[in-house]
Amino acid sequence: MKRRQVGSVMTGDVVRVRSRTSAQEMVRLLAEYDISGLPVVDGDDKVIGVVSATDLEPEGRRTGCGANPDAGQLMSVPARTVRADDSVVRAARLMSASGIERLPVVDEEARLVGMITRRDVLQIFARPDSAIRDEVMDEIVVRALWLSPRSVEVSVHDGLVTVAGSLESSGQVAVAIRMMRQVDGVTAVVNRLTYRREAPYQRPV
Repeated sequence: MKRRQVGSVMTGDVVRVRSRTSAQEMVRLLAEYDISGLPVVDGDDKVIGVVSATDLEPEGRRTGCGANPDAGQLMSVPARTVRADDSVVRAARLMSASGIERLPVVDEEARLVGMITRRDVLQIFARPDSAIRDEVMDEIVVRALWLSPRSVEVSVHDGLVTVAGSLESSGQVAVAIRMMRQVDGVTAVVNRLTYRREAPYQRPV
């Protein structure tokens, strides 16, 4: 089943700053590159915080920062980050829950390797309903669950998947719904599946 990872959509060339970078310089970088935030890294390129455009506004500065604050004083810590091998869905949920527009992407050593933005995520989730339905039918119903396409009815509207039909077991229904929720572009799944017996899912051999 196709599952897009952060590494496949992130921007690799990231504008970054150090903790001693001045507010004035960060304002200039935001304007020059038309971005809304900057990851703050240490000498090993590990992400130690993030400074947003809001942090740089006078009313957004923390008390005690002084007249000429630097990134170390203004940054939000700990930084919310994702890994390149995380799913785009996870990144989207983290951005939504945190109310932020971008996330630094780090490797296993917490070093900065990229940036993913809400715009990147929206491009993934803006899939046509027909493409989502084709993936659900081909990758999940037929290939993963080994079912006949005629055994279930699948419709998709604005990313909302509605699935109906009768499957063999409760476990098979649970697996089907879980896999459908993981498909890129799916916003929710309406489960109208029934099953013939209460049992864990066992793939046919």
